[in-house]
Amino acid sequence: MCLGATAAQSLLGKDFKVSQQRGQWVDSPLAPRVLATVHPSSILRGDPDSRRSAMDAFVADLEVAAGALRRRRRRS
Repeated sequence: MCLGATAAQSLLGKDFKVSQQRGQWVDSPLAPRVLATVHPSSILRGDPDSRRSAMDAFVADLEVAAGALRRRRRRS
């Protein structure tokens, strides 16, 4: 999981856009699956009026990753 544009672009390439592709699985030669989301600090630095919705979207991205981990454990 990549937290933020800097991490995502360093692993997935400069054309990767967290704002457009967050929460989606991406193919990568580095790992079977990669997921990117915003960096948590961006939520705190952002507009206070939209902080709740930004946090909800961040948690939703984390739940996508957690779901993959749970499925993987059941197969083991």
